[in-house]
Amino acid sequence: MAMRGKTGLRGTAALVTAGVALAAAACGGSDKTTAEGATPPASPTGKPQGGTQQPKAAKQPILLAFGGDTHFEGSLRGRLADPSTALGPVAKQLRAADLAMVNLETAITTGGGTPAPGKQFTFRAPPTAFTALKAAGVDVASMANNHGMDYMEGGLRDSLAAIKRSGFPVVGIGKNADAAYRPYRVTVKGNKVAIIGATQVLDDNLIQAWTATDAKGGLASAKDIPRMVQAVKEARQGSDVVIVHLHWGAELKGCPLPRQQELAKALVEAGADVVVGGHAHIPLGGGYMNGSFVHYGMGNFVFSSAQGQTAKSGVLFLKVVNGKVAKDKWSPALISGGIPVPMKGAAAKAEVRRWNGLRSCTGLSAGPS
Repeated sequence: MAMRGKTGLRGTAALVTAGVALAAAACGGSDKTTAEGATPPASPTGKPQGGTQQPKAAKQPILLAFGGDTHFEGSLRGRLADPSTALGPVAKQLRAADLAMVNLETAITTGGGTPAPGKQFTFRAPPTAFTALKAAGVDVASMANNHGMDYMEGGLRDSLAAIKRSGFPVVGIGKNADAAYRPYRVTVKGNKVAIIGATQVLDDNLIQAWTATDAKGGLASAKDIPRMVQAVKEARQGSDVVIVHLHWGAELKGCPLPRQQELAKALVEAGADVVVGGHAHIPLGGGYMNGSFVHYGMGNFVFSSAQGQTAKSGVLFLKVVNGKVAKDKWSPALISGGIPVPMKGAAAKAEVRRWNGLRSCTGLSAGPS
């Protein structure tokens, strides 16, 4: 299937059309090369790049985009019949970024495994989920969340096999702890970027079964703060930008929990430039901590059951200059039929004001200085 690359959408005009008024310096053509794989050894498969290695480029400002919780349950399953349009109109915004990321909150298995015991909801999706993400402009996903192993060890085997076959970059899951905590490394317009995924949310009865160890596969657990700090320090080596994607917080709680704030502080001190994640099913606040950007809750993104307050969604854009976040932008969306539809006009402006107000209980600053 032919896929549309990002390059043609990265001019200033494209960002304005997408409702993202960031500086033109963050836009322009893409120059991605892989320095090291994630889980599995991965290449930047977000867009076609040709068979020749690009020459080393000078560092340029880059634009990052983040969407929230994504699965393909219920009415969304049918959209995978045409993966090229599965994410709907929000794909235009994701393609406008130099690197886009979401939380893939589902096991990737069609028939393997058994449902996790004691869970009210278990999510699964076919491998075409990766095709849909790639077609929409998503470059990397985290599967470290409280649904990533919904079909236990059999589902994990299927998920890892699907990741390997697709070549799609996925973090936070692996055949052992080293693989689960290993960063995905990619060079974006001359910037060496390292991305880690982990979850702070695991059902008590599943922690042991789902947490990756030296001896078995599973998810990277953010409950182990020393291990997370170690992972960030290792990712920091040789990197210009370190991103930590977390599944954390409490459902429908609009302010971060103390354990979220403690973890964010520890990871920023260890060298994380961006700490972002979700789980609450509603957007939380974001801002700056000691020169790094922290966002406590992205909310739902591609989510079939979203309605009312859980239908409030959006794309977080971060402009990174010389390894640091220089500017942020929330582009609000409203989920309809499970798909985020970008908001416009007065409604969008009002939602951005509301989103900025969510920062008041985070202890974060509105600007990087």
